[in-house]
Amino acid sequence: MSAAAKPLLIELFTEELPPKALKKLGDAFASGIEASLRVDGLLANGATTVSFATPRRLGARVDAVLTEAPAKAIKEKLMPVAVARDAAGNASVALRKKLAALGREALAEGFPNAMLGSDKLLIESDGKAEYVYLVGLATGTTLAAGVQNAIEATLAKLPIPKVMTYQLADGETDVNFVRPAHGLVALHGDDVIAAKALGLDAGRIAHGHRFQGANNVELDSATRYEELLRQYGKVEPVFAARRDMIQAQLDNKAKSLGANLGTPASYADLLDEVTSLVEWPTVYVCQFEPEFLAVPQECLILTMKTNQKYFPLFDDAGKLKNHFLIVSNMALADPKKVIEGNERVVRPRLADARFFFETDKKTKLADRVPELGKVVYHNKLGTQGERIARVAQLAGEIAGLIGADRARAERAATLAKADLVTLMVGEFPELQGTMGRYYALNDGEPADVAAACAEHYQPRFAGDALPSSGVPTAVALADKLETLAGLFGIGQTPTGDKDPFALRRHALGVIRILVEQKLTVPLASLLNAAFESFGGKVTDASAELSAFIYDRLRGFLKDAGASTNEIEAVVAPLPAMFATVPAQLVAVQAFASLPEAASLNAANKRVANILKKAVEGGEAIATSDAAQEPAEQALRQALDAVGPSADALYANGDFTGYLKSFAALKAPVDEFFDKVMVMAEDKAVRANRLALLRDLRDAMNKVADLSKLAA
Repeated sequence: MSAAAKPLLIELFTEELPPKALKKLGDAFASGIEASLRVDGLLANGATTVSFATPRRLGARVDAVLTEAPAKAIKEKLMPVAVARDAAGNASVALRKKLAALGREALAEGFPNAMLGSDKLLIESDGKAEYVYLVGLATGTTLAAGVQNAIEATLAKLPIPKVMTYQLADGETDVNFVRPAHGLVALHGDDVIAAKALGLDAGRIAHGHRFQGANNVELDSATRYEELLRQYGKVEPVFAARRDMIQAQLDNKAKSLGANLGTPASYADLLDEVTSLVEWPTVYVCQFEPEFLAVPQECLILTMKTNQKYFPLFDDAGKLKNHFLIVSNMALADPKKVIEGNERVVRPRLADARFFFETDKKTKLADRVPELGKVVYHNKLGTQGERIARVAQLAGEIAGLIGADRARAERAATLAKADLVTLMVGEFPELQGTMGRYYALNDGEPADVAAACAEHYQPRFAGDALPSSGVPTAVALADKLETLAGLFGIGQTPTGDKDPFALRRHALGVIRILVEQKLTVPLASLLNAAFESFGGKVTDASAELSAFIYDRLRGFLKDAGASTNEIEAVVAPLPAMFATVPAQLVAVQAFASLPEAASLNAANKRVANILKKAVEGGEAIATSDAAQEPAEQALRQALDAVGPSADALYANGDFTGYLKSFAALKAPVDEFFDKVMVMAEDKAVRANRLALLRDLRDAMNKVADLSKLAA
């Protein structure tokens, strides 16, 4: 750090910021301050930035900021010499005005050879005409100007979810910001920097915890910001540190109860939100009556997390316990009232969940299905009832294709959406499917039918689990394919980054099920069945939908780490069944690593071009005994020799072994193209040679189009 470089602290103190946006706002504030200072040339080499974000403040400290940016060399093109010079050969009025605007009017007196300090006028040709240039040094931005620029630019670009307008103390001036602001700090080392924002003048006074800290915390240095706020203000200003405080307390309290919080991913969002609600967090243990545990735990978990921001606790088997943890913004010697208050608040929520559950169980899912006929699915595709009929038909057909029970698949599809009209799902839409499983089991439905009610939504996101067995799989595929076919059939396809019906996600779900469950079902058969289920109600867009799904397959394989050429080798032939695609990809990658691969791939591409032109030209392609050249005969013999053993490998699903067996053809293929003219004048000879190349291509490209590997 240079002698002139010091830490710069900027803090904006506000009323409570929106919790779900706080982390993003804090990161944007810090990065905006840093970026603006960098543009103004005020950052010393290696400067780093710390972000501060609490419910009532946004801040940043950049550890090495200059008092003034270094001067910059400039060379500014002013005007043509003909315009700059008057009749007497002196500086024209136009040039004088231009120099005055730049604060260098004195240079006009010495025109054309003027020089003043580091500034001078220079006459140069730009290749077309002679121009007057100003050459010199531009004074660097001052710290005060840079700080003001940084604050203004940062506030203007903050990702504010919703702007509010409020009035300043003068009763006249309106200000627009995410929340009313009440304090501004700007310190460079120990010194206050004169800056303004949102009607506030910068100072060195920060503000502590609303109830437990000092209202005014005087900052003697930018470097002691966190120390003083923690000590006197009872505020942890660093978001990540505050999050860690909460996590550590949660872990300790859970451990003391012999419980756990579940997987970190299951409460990560809640932890971030709670971190955005408190400045000095303290975790307390609460409980509810054990009888509430008779309600499906997903319901209790959701109401505690969503409505109350509480952390449920689980035993080692993953079963919900009747204890839960709260994160308070108050560290109290006697937290009894806080604990009792939260227990009192959660009880009605749990009682509501119990009421919904018990009431819903009184009506069977099957009896709710007619209600779906009153729910509009899409104005061009009818009601949910009509949709369910299509999905049931399609699920039955898919079940037959994958070896699942057809009747159960149809039954499961019929019941799968019935929980949408229950009280519980009406209150908590996130529980659709989950409650369907519980209610189906309560109604005495078979286990796989009940499972399908929940699992037909799977996979809902990348990495999500797949349906567990045949019946849920059939319903999951039917549900997704009906959606895809229906919306493609009415022209509602994704455009650009817009995909309001999540069709990309549905397509990826189909791909994952087919690939990961190794279902040997042709995609074309599934699409035909999907469009047929509409009975002519929509246009058959099988070709468009098929292309869409194959494109999603490319993305799926790319995410798995495959290269573009490898993906195209497998996908370009449009494999009928996706179950074998991973093995095909592995085979392509193994073949590509062989020393013979480059030559054979290039030859494959050459063969493809020759055959394409031959077909376009109406050439006959027919095997005969017209082989004349030894190299031609040698290639045929080599191909025939490899064929049987290669076919046996292919039949056993050994695609890697199949492709590797063709490495033996490198020499005869190379010799063929060196010594044989494919397009011979004799038609019979030409037709036979084309047939040889066709057979070679068909054999080598049985697993993948190897020509796509050619550079």
